[in-house]
Amino acid sequence: MNNSTEAPFYTLRGLDLLGWRDMQHALDYLYAGGQLRQGTLVAINAEKVLTAEDDEQIRGLIAAAEYKYADGISVVRSIRKKYPEAVVNRVAGADLWEALMVRAGQEGTPVFLVGGQPDVLAQTEAKLRQLWQVNIVGSQDGYFTDAQRSALFERIRESGAELVTVAMGSPRQEILMQACRKVHPHALYMGVGGTYDVFTGRVKRAPKVWQNVGLEWLYRLLSQPTRIKRQLRLLRYQRWHLTGKL
Repeated sequence: MNNSTEAPFYTLRGLDLLGWRDMQHALDYLYAGGQLRQGTLVAINAEKVLTAEDDEQIRGLIAAAEYKYADGISVVRSIRKKYPEAVVNRVAGADLWEALMVRAGQEGTPVFLVGGQPDVLAQTEAKLRQLWQVNIVGSQDGYFTDAQRSALFERIRESGAELVTVAMGSPRQEILMQACRKVHPHALYMGVGGTYDVFTGRVKRAPKVWQNVGLEWLYRLLSQPTRIKRQLRLLRYQRWHLTGKL
C-alpha cells in the first residue's frame, strides 16, 4: 500500500491499530488531502494493551478512539510477528506530537493545549510559537475541577480548535477527550501524557541511540528504578507475544 493518505489496520487483543511505515506516513495520513482528520488519536504500548485487558472502562475508551497507533516497540514487534507482511514501524507519541505541531504551524491549524503544570504549559506555548509559529487559540493547565469541565469544553468549542492535545496521563486524558468530543466533535484529539515536560526539558528522554534499538523502556527503568513493578507486569504481555496469543 503506497497511498500515503491511507494505512492498514492490524488487530492485537481485539484492538485495531494503524500500521504507519514512518513519521511521514503518519503525517500524510492525519493530514489527508491537506485536511486534518477528526477523531481521537491514542498511543498504544504494551502497558496500555494490558490495562485495556484488565479495565473495562479503559478498554471502551481505547476501542472508541478512531486512530490507535503503535507507540511502543513491543507492540510493533507483535504486529510484525502476527502479520509477517506488515511494513510498520514505531511512531513515538512525543515525536508525533512535535511533528504535528510543525505541520500545524505550516498549515495555520488552530491548536488548543490542555494539561501540564501552569509554568510548563506557558513554556510549551511560548516555545511552539517561537519555533514553528503555531496558531495556539487557547490553553488550560491540568489543574481544574470536574465542575469546571463544561466551561473548558465550551472554550475549546468557541476557539474553533482543529487539533486538541491533552497531557493528563491515562486514563484521565482519554476520559476528558471522549467527553469533550460530545461538545466539540470537529477536531482531532491527541492524548500526549508527559510530552509537554519532555518538550520543555523538564524531563529527559532516552538518548536517540537507546530509542533506535528499542531500549527506551530500559533507560527509563535505570533512571527510575521504582518503575520495576510496572516492568514486571509486562512479562504477561511478553508471554502473549511468545505464545501467539496477541
